[in-house]
Amino acid sequence: MIRSEGGSGADGLHTLGRWTSDRARATPERIAVDDRGVCISYAELDRRARTLAEKFAEAGLGVGDRVATITGNSADHVVVFFACAKAALVLVPLSWRLSPRELAEQLEVAEPAILLVEDEFHTLAHSTAARLRRPVPTTTLGSQGVEAEVPVPAREAGAALVQRPARDDDALMIIFTSGTTGTARGAVLTHANCFWTNLSLSRIAEITSNDVVLAVMPEYHVGGWNIQPLLAWWQGATVVLERNFDPARVLHLIAERGITTMMGVPTNYLFLSQHPDFPRANLSTLRHAIVGGAPMPAPLLRIWHARGVALTQGYGLTEASPNVLCLADEDARRLLRSAGKPYPHVDVALADPVTGEILEGLARGELLVRGPGVFDGYFRDPAATQFALRGGWLHTGDLVDRDADGFYTIVDRIGDIYISGGESIAPAEVESVLASHPAVADVAVVGVEDERWGEVGVAWVVVRRGVTTDVEDLREHAGRNLARYKVPREIHFVDAIPRSASSKVLRRHLLAAWTVDPSHAGDAR
Repeated sequence: MIRSEGGSGADGLHTLGRWTSDRARATPERIAVDDRGVCISYAELDRRARTLAEKFAEAGLGVGDRVATITGNSADHVVVFFACAKAALVLVPLSWRLSPRELAEQLEVAEPAILLVEDEFHTLAHSTAARLRRPVPTTTLGSQGVEAEVPVPAREAGAALVQRPARDDDALMIIFTSGTTGTARGAVLTHANCFWTNLSLSRIAEITSNDVVLAVMPEYHVGGWNIQPLLAWWQGATVVLERNFDPARVLHLIAERGITTMMGVPTNYLFLSQHPDFPRANLSTLRHAIVGGAPMPAPLLRIWHARGVALTQGYGLTEASPNVLCLADEDARRLLRSAGKPYPHVDVALADPVTGEILEGLARGELLVRGPGVFDGYFRDPAATQFALRGGWLHTGDLVDRDADGFYTIVDRIGDIYISGGESIAPAEVESVLASHPAVADVAVVGVEDERWGEVGVAWVVVRRGVTTDVEDLREHAGRNLARYKVPREIHFVDAIPRSASSKVLRRHLLAAWTVDPSHAGDAR
C-alpha cells in the first residue's frame, strides 16, 4: 500500500498527488469538478483518487507503469490522473480523434500496463486492439469500471515491480506530439515539470479559489491539464468540464455557471464571436481568457476586447509543459501580434538557425527554452531527445522576432508542421498515408492559411501511369487512416513534385504556387 503522496523529503515536495489531499483538508466541501451538472467535491475527488491509487498498487502496478486512456473530458478521467500521480504511475491520454492505425502506433510506443476506454469509444478501441502486437488489458473508467476492479496489468518479462511514493522527477504524463518525421513521439512530463509550469502560470494568469474555470481543451492535450485545470485544483477553484466545444453551449455556460476564466485556441474564440447569440450574450463574469495553440488575429482580438474580456496571448509547446511566452493583459491592446515575454521561471534565447550562435538584442532566430518546465525527453527515443535538448536548451524549431523591449513575436515554424484548429499536423504523416494508395506515385503536403482554422492542408499528388483515381477517392483513403482534421482540404494533381538535389520536397515552391492562385496550384484534372 502507498502510504503517502510524496513524503516530507525534498524528493517529493512538488508531486501533484498531494494537491487533492491538501485541498480535501482545507476545503473538503468546495466543488472541484462540475461534469455536465454532476458535481464532485474536493473530499470526494481525493477519496476516489486515493482509493484507486491503492487498487492500482494491489493489482500489481508499480513506479513508471503507464496507464493509457481513450476518453473525453470527464470527472472519471480526473480521478485517474490524480490516482496515477499518487501511485507514481504515468498517465498516457490518447486522442479519440485519431484513427485505429494512429492509436495503435502510439500504444506500441507507450506499452501501457492497462488501457482505460470510455464506453463511447469502445468500437474505436476494439479496432485499435486488432492492430496491436500484444494485447493490453482493458476496462472502462469510473465507479463501474477500473474503480471497481483493476485488470491484471501487462508487465514486461523480468521487469522489477517497485512501489513507493512519487518523487519530483518521476514521470507523470506522456503526451504524444507530432514531429517532422510524422512518427509518434511521447513527450515525458514529470511531476516537477507540471509543478513549475503551473507555478509560472499562476504568476501571470492568476486563479483563486473563487474562480470558475471552463475547460474545453481536450484532456489528451497538455493544455487540457496544464493551462488552467491543474492550477485551479491546486488553488481550490471549480472546473466546469466540457466534452466538446459547442459555441452556443459555451455562451450559455458562461452566464449560467458564472464562468470567470477559460482557455481556448483562436478557432474557439472565432466560432464564439460568429455565433448569433454573441452580441447579446452575458459575458459579465468572464474577466479573463487565455489564447493558445496559434497567434490570435488582430481583428478577432479587437472583437473580444470590445466585449470587455481581457485576453492573455501566449506561446508554448508540449515539450515545455507547455508555458513559455505570455502577453500580460495590460499589453494585449497595444501589442496585438506579440506572444509576449517569458513566464516566470522560464528562460529563452534566440539562436541563428544556421550557425546556432546565440543572438542578442533585436533579432530573429530559432526560439530556445530552458527551465524546470522543460520536459524529460521523448519516451524511449534517445536520438530525438538528444536532438531536441542540445547545449542545455530545448530547440523549438520556431522562428521568432524579438523587439527592443524584449517582446517576442512568432514568425513561422522552421519545420513543416502546421496547426489547424489548434491541432499540430505533420505533413510527412499525411504524405505517408496518401502514398500508400495504389494510384499515388509521389505526394507532398503543405499547410496553407485559412480564415476559419488558421491553417489547413493542401496535397499535391502525382498519379501512377495507367491507374485512375480522383480527389474523393484519395480523401476517402486518407479518412480511413487519419483523424478527420488531418485529411487535406484540397488535393491537386501534378506531373511532378518539386524537389531539391537531395530529393527533399521544396514545400515553399508549392506554397508560393498556391498563394498566387489557389484554384490552379497544380495541373488540376
